[in-house]
This record gives sequence, structure tokens and C-alpha cells, in this order.
Amino acid sequence: MEIEIGKGKTGRRSYGFDEVTVVPSRRTRDPEDVDITANIGGYSLDIPCLASAMDGVVDVTMAKEMGKLGGLAVLNLEGIQCRYEDGNAQLEKIADFEPAEATRKLQEIYREPVKEELISKRISQIKQSGVITCASLTPQKVEKFHKAAIDAGLDILVIQGTVVSAEHVSKTKNPLDLKEFIPRCPIPVIVGGCASYSSALHLMRTGAVGILVGVGPGAACTTRQVLGIGVPQATAIADASAARMRHLEETGKYVSVIADGGMRTGGDIAKAIACGADLVMIGSPLSRAKEAPGKGYHWGMATFHPELPRGTRIKTDIAGTLEEILVGPAFENDGTLNLFGALRTSMATCGYENIKDFQRAEVLVAPSIKTEGKLHQREQRIGMGL
Repeated sequence: MEIEIGKGKTGRRSYGFDEVTVVPSRRTRDPEDVDITANIGGYSLDIPCLASAMDGVVDVTMAKEMGKLGGLAVLNLEGIQCRYEDGNAQLEKIADFEPAEATRKLQEIYREPVKEELISKRISQIKQSGVITCASLTPQKVEKFHKAAIDAGLDILVIQGTVVSAEHVSKTKNPLDLKEFIPRCPIPVIVGGCASYSSALHLMRTGAVGILVGVGPGAACTTRQVLGIGVPQATAIADASAARMRHLEETGKYVSVIADGGMRTGGDIAKAIACGADLVMIGSPLSRAKEAPGKGYHWGMATFHPELPRGTRIKTDIAGTLEEILVGPAFENDGTLNLFGALRTSMATCGYENIKDFQRAEVLVAPSIKTEGKLHQREQRIGMGL
């Protein structure tokens, strides 16, 4: 149902994770009987999670650990690891920046050009550990760097930007033609972000094995304020999942919907799956791992844009090991540890056996779901009151 914004404009009501809830069904299960595995591009993951291609989240070490725990880390091939031989020295500097100077100094660090030989080296280092290698490029850099990455052993390529469309138009350049590039690419391609039914459907028609859904929900992202664009994640995911079903009916090909950003807790991840996601991509929750390269700080891919930064460096602190954050055990009660143990328990409590089943769960609009009965927690700033 559309709402009148003014005489000349109407709009649909949209919802974020804090405004919806998953409804338990008539059946419950044992968590041990729940299957949370996922498939992407012919590869199987024990947990349906991608680590965001952000320099405070993924380096070679983090990619190896993520793979060993059953997830998939995405290395940013235009990030610090592929600009500097000693990326750790730059990360130390970033952790020491004062808040008022962080954006400007990040821009200075990222002026160093990307080096093709470092792309090859980082991919090879990850590959040697035996885990799935996945890395991202922006559409503007795909033609220049994708061959070096593939030759080094890349398994999955992510083409990622704030918004990526299947119909980019330019009067001055020859833009990347996804419909031409993806079918000839020798490895599976994931592409995004997007936030609407039509954009998701058009990206699926390029031949991508997965699409990233999310424009502006990330913890460090300022796109929604700088550009005024974006769609709350619950609605964006539900719209993309509808596009997935239409594409499946048209072609017989299933394209994975990957919820990208806006998730802080296990409950958020459960809601993303219930709204239709097959997997999730998270950044800030993983930047809190002891193994994360950001040393308790997190920033996005557009934070250091030389002309129009659309992100900020935030302090996330260290909460535990990567294993504790992903699969536990948890020693806090706010839902930020054992994220995928929480997903498994949510699915079991609601009676669903696997992710495909859980996508059929009933979801309600519930604006009071996080505040009802939680007065003491809010007053004491504990649990759900944080």
C-alpha cells in the first residue's frame, strides 16, 4: 500500500530489522537437527556468512581463519593489502588517528596505487591454506585487475560498489558491461549492491550466482545521509527474494540473495534469512574479532573516497575471537557473540529445518519488539538496553 507523501508523490512503507519480528510456528526442533549450510557458486559453506571486503575486517590471516570456521571472507583487492607490502603498518596508523582527522588521513593512505603483483600475492597466500578464495573489485577496476586475480587462483569474484546496476550509462567512458563480462568470466561472480526488486532482477539476469542486497545500512556507512538514498534492509531483502523467485520461474536458475549490512546480532541475521536471504555479509561484527586487522576499528570502502567520502571510521573494540563471534561459546547476553548458534536456535525454536524452510517463516511488523517490557534493561544499559 502506498502512502501519500504530498500531492505529487506517494511511496511504499518500508521496514528495517528493528521494526519486524519472526513468529514461532506450531512446531519446534532440536538445534542439533537444524541445517544452516549454504551454497554459493558451487561451493558449500558450513555457515551462511561472508566477511565484508573491508580493510578493518579481512586480510590474509582473517580470510584463512574465516574459511576454516566454515564461512567465506572477501578480500578487497583495492584495499590496503594490495596497495602496501606491509599493510599492517598502515593499519597501525589508522588505529591511532584522532576522530577529527581520520577521514582526511585515510584519503592520504589510500592515494597509494593498487599493485597487480600484490593482488597475485594475496590471492596465492589465501589459496595456499586450502580455503575458498574470494575477493572484490569495483566495476571501474574489474577489466584492469580481474585477470591477475583469476590467474593467482581466485575462486569467486565479487563486483561491488555502493550501487551496481546492470545498465550503467556513460557519455564519456566505456563502462563494464556485466551482461557481457559475467558469462565469459571463468569463475562464479557475485554482484551488488542493490536495494529494489527491479535492480535485483536485472542483476540476476547478468548471470551472477549471487547478488548483494543493501544500500547504506552498514555501521560505518554514511551513504544514506550523504546521498539520501537507500532502503531499510527487511524490505530490500524481501523485494530481492521476490525477484529471485521470478528469475527462477523464467530461467530455472537460482540466484542467491546475500543480505549485505545492517546486522549486529544473531537476531538480525535470523530476520534477514526469514525475510528471504540465503546468506549474509557482515563487517562490523567481525571487526570485533581478535584476529581482525582493524585493531578494534572499522571503516567502509567509500570512507576514503577522494572527492565524496560516504563512510566514517568507527571504534568497535575487541569482543572475542572470531570463533566466539561466529559459533561461540558466548559469554555475553546481547546477541553479538555466537551469531550462527543464535541463527540455528532461532530456526529450531520456530520449527524450521534449513534455510530454505526458514525463508517461509511468518514475519510481523512490530515497532515495539525491542522495547516492550525492557524498561530496566534500558535504564541500566544492559542486555537489550545497550
